[in-house]
Amino acid sequence: MTTTLEDKLKRLSPRRREKVERRAQQLVAEQMSLQQLRQAHKLTQVRVAKSLGIGQDSVARLERRSDILLSTLRHYIESMGGSLSLVAQFPDRDPVILSGIGDSDDPPTKSPSRT
Repeated sequence: MTTTLEDKLKRLSPRRREKVERRAQQLVAEQMSLQQLRQAHKLTQVRVAKSLGIGQDSVARLERRSDILLSTLRHYIESMGGSLSLVAQFPDRDPVILSGIGDSDDPPTKSPSRT
């Protein structure tokens, strides 16, 4: 006989089942598309587009993209009133917050000259 996830959850204590449900909700909340993030903030594509100075159709395309410049993502998040942090995670150390990536306000650094 096959055991389903529902069967396994029923066998857990109420306290343990509640802990599992809370963690599942937390994981779902941590994973959002740009569209879901915008909708969670009760913003329309038109409103975000106005904030970014682009058309609504451009916001729709941006939300469907799987590959996006960090500077574009930063502007999108800032248009909703947020800020973007990029975190590098490794199995053998604490997470590291990367700085200066995707910041268009930083002056460009000169490349070393090749002589």
